[in-house]
Amino acid sequence: MLKINMFSSADKVKGQGVGSAYNELVELLEKFFPNELKITINQLKKVDISHYHTIDPQYYLASFLPNRGVNVGYVHFLPETIEGSLQLPKVIKWIFYKYMIAFYKRMDALVVVNPTFIPKLTAYGIEKQKITYIPNFVSTKTFYPQTKQQKLDLRQKYTIAEDKFVVLGVGQVQQRKGVLDFVQLAKENPDMQFIWVGGFSFGKMTDGYQQLSRIVDNPPANLLFTGIVDRQKMNEYYNIADIFLLPSYNELFPMSILEAFSCNVAVMVRDLELYDAVISGYYEPAQDVEQMGFKLNELKDSPEKLALLQQKSKKAASYYSEQRLAEIWKKYYAKLVGE
Repeated sequence: MLKINMFSSADKVKGQGVGSAYNELVELLEKFFPNELKITINQLKKVDISHYHTIDPQYYLASFLPNRGVNVGYVHFLPETIEGSLQLPKVIKWIFYKYMIAFYKRMDALVVVNPTFIPKLTAYGIEKQKITYIPNFVSTKTFYPQTKQQKLDLRQKYTIAEDKFVVLGVGQVQQRKGVLDFVQLAKENPDMQFIWVGGFSFGKMTDGYQQLSRIVDNPPANLLFTGIVDRQKMNEYYNIADIFLLPSYNELFPMSILEAFSCNVAVMVRDLELYDAVISGYYEPAQDVEQMGFKLNELKDSPEKLALLQQKSKKAASYYSEQRLAEIWKKYYAKLVGE
């Protein structure tokens, strides 16, 4: 039996994708390989593989201890993807970015969730052969499409009209996520209901906190900010939505997109090159807030086009299935230890 220890503090901060990805992977491995993989969490016992999901300083030090096996780092962010997320003093930011890359260089192997970040890591001086691309995934037990009646019941629960066109955004409330564009769209489309699920996971450290907190406290009448929502409740919001919109300016591979796919909700994202490598053909791209507004109205007025986009989400969910990703992870771990 292969012994793997997961190092992670992602659960300490609610409402961030790193924690979701970590929990999904642990649950996946325990579900599919209970007799082949022994998973432990934040322990220092002898193992074959140490898998680091977050870059805490104590984990960096732990990588130097004996009996750690192969050190694997999960790359959920790079310095450029932190920009627009946290408001840090320049010196602190410089130290943090230097440390981040030092952590990645310390690893024997790295896993990225988007292949476009492989050349970016090599540009930091990390050997390409150490890096492997394995996409994110979500559990169909947690995220799944509900029946038409269940969806109507949910709308009644949240006091949303049956015929209202609902646009859902998910993620931390921060500049990088394009929240200001989401707010603008709500103002320009008062006949639609906009919902943003997520909050200030890092409090006042969030980039643009003062401006964003004023908007959250006094949003347009047709825009609801839910704050941070427990993962178990997220499925309800996806099933209320007609379309999921992520106007982010920079991402790796958002768990929220996969969650929407898994619920068979139509997906629209800002037209970023990084999506081409992971979800090309499964979403509706929009270059800016003006095009987002135009396409939202087009989909609202065309049930046929919306249904086609929903079918694309269904296909994407099948491609990023648990079964497929479970086998990929098993083979990856086995290769690391020469099995």
